[in-house]
Amino acid sequence: MHFTGTVYRNPYWPTFPLLQISQGCTHNKCKFCTMYKDVDFRLQPMEWIEEDLKEIATMAPNSTTIQLLSANPLVLTFDKLKPIFEMINKYLPKMEYIYLAGRVTDLNNKAVEELKILKELGMKEISLGVESGDDWTLDRIHKGYHAEDILEQCHKLEEAGIDYWMTFLNGVAGREHSHEHAINSAKIFSQCKPMLVGTGGLTLFPGTPLLEEAQRGEFDPLSEKEMLIELKTFVENLTCDCAFITHHTVAANLTGPNFLSRKEKIVAAIDRVIKNGDMDRMAAIRRNKRTL
Repeated sequence: MHFTGTVYRNPYWPTFPLLQISQGCTHNKCKFCTMYKDVDFRLQPMEWIEEDLKEIATMAPNSTTIQLLSANPLVLTFDKLKPIFEMINKYLPKMEYIYLAGRVTDLNNKAVEELKILKELGMKEISLGVESGDDWTLDRIHKGYHAEDILEQCHKLEEAGIDYWMTFLNGVAGREHSHEHAINSAKIFSQCKPMLVGTGGLTLFPGTPLLEEAQRGEFDPLSEKEMLIELKTFVENLTCDCAFITHHTVAANLTGPNFLSRKEKIVAAIDRVIKNGDMDRMAAIRRNKRTL
């Protein structure tokens, strides 16, 4: 298999087989991330992709799912993705789901009709690293798009019948804009129809611009309790019915399906941790994280 670097994959999707079709991230400017800092974006050679599919076909010929790598393979144009998807179906004829992740802007170059064709070939579910629905925050962390772009592109997915995940990055606005980040993100997310909303808490990793700004006093990160307050505010204002996942350091199990029917319990659980949780333990867990 032609894996060209550290493998990052969505652990909630089937993690075998994996197929790398691109290297790096086209944007590579988000202030909280160093995952692909030293990796130039490029498409894997088609001969590599075909060789890898032949190898997968010998190991798992009855595969019905596959996860495509790397950071945002969704950025590839329809004319580049379609032959790759057709090749996947050729070598793995029982294929049902081709999973891949991307940025909101990766959908700009695809029409609804093209998305429908990709869905027929297996792209029934994708993950979008949205992070925020608040324009101030999106600009602050250099995401490269605004809230109106999120709505436009997610509505295209809905029209094409493609399920999608949206992520909320808890804490990324810092103390200065925490409340607005939570409120406006919930407002934008609630105007979409994601199958799943996932939240993770900001960790300031070495080498990230946000850590460097924090060290210079230009970014004021939230405490563990403040992160929970922001998460609670986001959850309280989120009204789309979806599955909900959180990677916060809180021990309470907030993850599960049918968000709206569980919303009051999730809010109550977060509130209990805000009042009684071991913030030192949660901070220690965050310090031990090594990657997004």
